[in-house]
Amino acid sequence: MTILAAQNLSVESLGGPESFPVLTDLNFTLEPGKILGLVGESGAGKSMIGRTISQFLPSGFAVTRGTLKFDGDDLVAMAPERRRNLLGRDIAFIPQEPLSGLNPVLTVGQQMKEHLRRIGLAPGEGWRQRALAEFEAVHLPHGAALLEKYPHQLSGGMCQRILIAMAFASRPRLLIADEPTTALDVTIQARIVKLIAEMQKRDGTAVIFITHDLRLASQISDEIMVLYAGRPAERGPAKQLFSAPAHPYTRCLQLANPTISGPRRGLFILPERMPGLRVLKDITGCRFASRCPNAIAACSKAEPPLAEIAPGHIAACIRTEKTPEIVPPPLAPSRDVATAKSYLEGEKLTKAYTVSWSPFSKHPKFKAVNGVDFTLGEGEFVGIVGESGSGKSSLARLVVGLDTPTEGRLTLAGRDITANGASEKAYRRDHIQMVFQDPQSALNPRRRVGSIVTQATEASGLYAGKRERMDRAAELLAEIGLPPDAAMRFPSQLSGGQKQRVNIARALCTVPRILVADEIVSGLDVSVQAQLLDLLLKLRNEHGFSMMFISHDLSVVRYLCDRVLVMYRGEVVESGATETVFANPQHPYTRSLLASVPPDDVQAEWSPVLAETGYQVE
Repeated sequence: MTILAAQNLSVESLGGPESFPVLTDLNFTLEPGKILGLVGESGAGKSMIGRTISQFLPSGFAVTRGTLKFDGDDLVAMAPERRRNLLGRDIAFIPQEPLSGLNPVLTVGQQMKEHLRRIGLAPGEGWRQRALAEFEAVHLPHGAALLEKYPHQLSGGMCQRILIAMAFASRPRLLIADEPTTALDVTIQARIVKLIAEMQKRDGTAVIFITHDLRLASQISDEIMVLYAGRPAERGPAKQLFSAPAHPYTRCLQLANPTISGPRRGLFILPERMPGLRVLKDITGCRFASRCPNAIAACSKAEPPLAEIAPGHIAACIRTEKTPEIVPPPLAPSRDVATAKSYLEGEKLTKAYTVSWSPFSKHPKFKAVNGVDFTLGEGEFVGIVGESGSGKSSLARLVVGLDTPTEGRLTLAGRDITANGASEKAYRRDHIQMVFQDPQSALNPRRRVGSIVTQATEASGLYAGKRERMDRAAELLAEIGLPPDAAMRFPSQLSGGQKQRVNIARALCTVPRILVADEIVSGLDVSVQAQLLDLLLKLRNEHGFSMMFISHDLSVVRYLCDRVLVMYRGEVVESGATETVFANPQHPYTRSLLASVPPDDVQAEWSPVLAETGYQVE
């Protein structure tokens, strides 16, 4: 029995005088109790499929051809009222951002009450008992207290579990999970994925799992559909497809992803960007041809049909039988960290915050950073890993001077900068710059790129003249791989990866000796991530700067960093050379973090050690 079937499904943008293809001739089926993973870069059409199923298409977009049948009834032709009755009850949705999926001005209880009543469950005061039962099913403790909380009072993992409880409350027949673990800690990701699989098996729900994490998709999905520019590039059983990919795009995505175990290798850098909507209409051949390392002249003449490679495994490539092997570039030689001269040192660094305040009594203090010792050598990249709340960003704030240590000592190039007075701030500003996580909010939307990247010179006094600043902007843009005319653009005219490059260029403008990078590749496509990681290594070779690199992605830390610090509850529980720590972790918390990462080998069984340490982050 098929629960969802798409036949020649096409979606177009109709917002102007011309129409542009968004999804083109999609054909797939989904059986009850099965999970279909959708993977591909941003703009490939993954989320658009979810929006088409729920009929929440953006303004100006419409289904122009084909059918999309849910339990035999076409959702496209269905009356709006009947479709609304299906949504939330028979078809459920888990959004990417847990906080954006919940109303910030209503308590969790108010939102559960509204949701359960809207889908016709638990009328009257019965909603409370039903809500507590759903919380228990998703392993949320203290359910009665949770009902009184607002979303901002809960962690991201808890908010995501609440959304899962809402989604599965009606025992839906189809669930659309749109990047439900993006930017979550690896341990929380493992718990969320395990929970979705557990609930899916309980109710026999069919799931469309949208993700850019290929390792995660290979472990949770029964079948995979790789999308490129609105069209399937490849589809087949998950283990088979990732073990022997037939389409070069699938293989390129795999090789763009750093490994978590086994021999380290270089990353394959996909050139250019996926073609935009306006370009697609004029492409006569394979949509991937301009970026494909195996493209030949015939690839640009006609769009390749989806052809069967093996039973249930199809790919849109004319060279599946004679595809040359795609080889990643050689790995950059590792640095000798043992001989690196120490440039930044922290001794017993502590940052304590008062939990609450009262003039009549003493209250305990929460130590966000607790007695941390670390060194950062010249030209050394040090990774800082740990779950949310472990103290990673708090340590970074001490290093860049946004906070002053409660105890301990911080020295930079032999100078004590612990006091964080005016002279220490000026000295620190000349030597340390920060690269922020979200370039969208870090870049001034009213400034042009050329002004943004030289903004730091306004405080330092370097490049005082306008001509000097524009020349420096041109140098920086060339170093980060952007064309000269990018200097006149606004941030809104750049892609996410380009914005992050500008973010890096701005930090490098005054030639600092240390960069502090806080989750700067979090949530990016693997192709864009690979470009940025190689850019950082290239810039280090040119400028010799050091970097503190904060990340929840352990495979990225393994690829980029010479040493690693593992933090838990404000303390460093393990540190050492990255390869040594990852190959032979000594602390149980480190072992738990590494075990939570899906393995590189798709045939290997993923068994996250979620309770090994007994540590609770929520």
